[in-house]
Amino acid sequence: MRAGDALLLALLGATLAGLAADAAAGGAVGAWLQANLPALGRQAGAALGWIGLALSPLLAIPLLAGLWGRFAALPGPVEMVLRRGAVTIDAVTTAIADMARWAALALVVVTAVIVVQRYVFGLSFSRLQESVIYLHSVLFLLSSAAALLHGGHVRVDIIYSKLSARARAWTDMAGTYLALMPMCWLILLTSTGYVGGAWRILERSREGDGLPLIFLLKTMIPVFAVLMILQGASMAARAALTLAGRTAPPAPGDLAGQEI
Repeated sequence: MRAGDALLLALLGATLAGLAADAAAGGAVGAWLQANLPALGRQAGAALGWIGLALSPLLAIPLLAGLWGRFAALPGPVEMVLRRGAVTIDAVTTAIADMARWAALALVVVTAVIVVQRYVFGLSFSRLQESVIYLHSVLFLLSSAAALLHGGHVRVDIIYSKLSARARAWTDMAGTYLALMPMCWLILLTSTGYVGGAWRILERSREGDGLPLIFLLKTMIPVFAVLMILQGASMAARAALTLAGRTAPPAPGDLAGQEI
């Protein structure tokens, strides 16, 4: 079983257990969550924000290591950190994408059901229609980092594939620190109030029979940004090892010389 499949089963199991507990308690669990979830979300968000801020200097390690390794031997512990960090981030990215890939199948099935209901039986259910938006968001936002890992993002390449390994490493390093990470930090900063406001009121659908999980849907935005930052750090770690004359861990998206 893939790690992503186990993660999905764990989430489904926890959800079903929560629903069963709420039913057994006569709705007491749901009432408690309704009353306390905004405060818990605010506290968790603040804690995660401080943790991210404290750990953010670590993102500079690949850049500093690449510059150091260009002119002197790279220390063994630093090389180990770069290598293990890249492999660990890749594993997390792959597990999350494996979990999210099931949203593609669900998206096809739900869309087909909606079409049949509407045009054959003349029925329409808001929750089912809104679930398409949720599935679409989960699929693309949680799989974007894996697409970067596998080289799946759109790229028009007329120079990169013709560069040497060191030149490609410098290009990856510059793209990560000058474009990818700043843009993802901007997404994090600008989405803070947007997502926080949704959690404060536990925002739900405007439709009476819609899904009451808009606040979770909006949370996918900062999650996407964090995953992309981490995957950018993995890419920078590989570039740093290459610049230091070391063999970087193989990446599924390392298609240099094959793209035009």
